[in-house]
Amino acid sequence: MGKRLFQVWEGSNKFLFCGRLIFGPDVTTLLITITLLLVPDVIFCVFVARHLMHRFSDHNGIAIMVVTVVYTLFVLVLLLLTSSRDPGIIPRNTHPPEPDESFESTGEWSSQTPQLRLPRTKDVLVNGIVVKVKYCDTCMLYRPPRCSHCSICNNCVERFDHHCPWVGQCIGQRNYRFFFLFVSSATLLGIFVFAMSAWYIKFLMDDGAHTVWRALRKSPAATFLMAYTFLALWFVGGLTLFHLYLISTNQTTYENFRYRYDKKDNPYNLGFLNNFYEIFCTTIPQSKNKFRAKVQEEVTGYGAASSLGKVTNVSSPGFPRPGVDLEVGGRPPFSIAEQLSGEESEVSHGRISNGGDPGLEIRGYEGASTLARAPIETSEGKGGAHPRRSSWGRKSGSWELTPDILGMAAGVGAEGSHMKGIITPPGNR
Repeated sequence: MGKRLFQVWEGSNKFLFCGRLIFGPDVTTLLITITLLLVPDVIFCVFVARHLMHRFSDHNGIAIMVVTVVYTLFVLVLLLLTSSRDPGIIPRNTHPPEPDESFESTGEWSSQTPQLRLPRTKDVLVNGIVVKVKYCDTCMLYRPPRCSHCSICNNCVERFDHHCPWVGQCIGQRNYRFFFLFVSSATLLGIFVFAMSAWYIKFLMDDGAHTVWRALRKSPAATFLMAYTFLALWFVGGLTLFHLYLISTNQTTYENFRYRYDKKDNPYNLGFLNNFYEIFCTTIPQSKNKFRAKVQEEVTGYGAASSLGKVTNVSSPGFPRPGVDLEVGGRPPFSIAEQLSGEESEVSHGRISNGGDPGLEIRGYEGASTLARAPIETSEGKGGAHPRRSSWGRKSGSWELTPDILGMAAGVGAEGSHMKGIITPPGNR
């Protein structure tokens, strides 16, 4: 029986209830946030709201208790909606993308196999403004605009805002609305608790305490709540105001700190009202991941890989290990060797035809028959077989090797992966 997607997930996320809830790797901090919300509310209900209930006629004071309990539950629901849902993770590719037809390869030969460097960035047009998108080595895709790779969750997230340790989750396209509602609602809850506690101190002053200091000493709970909410409001209140500014200008936290759109044109700014409409009134897109769907592991010529595209072994001698994401701190070259795995994997009898000339034969690897080949038409109308990516190392539709590369190929056999074949220089054809 095949495993489910959440069981073989390559990110750092944690799942609950058989993949129905997804959290970040730092989900334990969510318990701290819940504690910081519940403890002061319980103190308020027991030591302040309970006494205020008797300060009003016809038991109207009970509304203070009801509002506190219901609103606290509302804030907790928003917190869970923020932290337990897919923030907009883009599924990883099972193999790197094909180079564009217009892309001219800068092939590099090593002792094992030719390497291809894909362009690290591409230019796309967004509302008439050119925006650069980056290639992600981890997810093997070009990130859409406003997407970024989270180094904590190890996922590419659409409209990435930031990774919030207080909710233990990335904030992205699918949970930003709930995040803002959570922060703003927590701000209003703090204001309500502070106001009710101050009102209770006022009642104590009228009952005979006379001065503020005596009233504060008479109710330590109200004093603690006023100090606690005052400090908390500086944090959640300031965060609410900051995100109101971001929404009004259609920026993310990541974009605000990295690109500084206040100094240049913002391609995503739709206008004040339309920016708020986009955040709060548009439909939240469906998740691109079916975490409970079953996946089947399959073995290909590139090594044992699951349907997620995870290569189980890329540690063969002479093969470079897969690189890390560019923004995480690494910048390795993308190469064909990164897709080959298995200690005994070797390419044999792989021939690259160059029209009527004898092809370049690569020996020393087992299982070359598994490499995808397809016939190609040369300028002389003859077909041949070539590796899966027909544009690797090829310019102007023909394979031409310069004398310096021929010299490099002649010495490869001494390292266990030798190349044979008679290659006619272009000038002698």
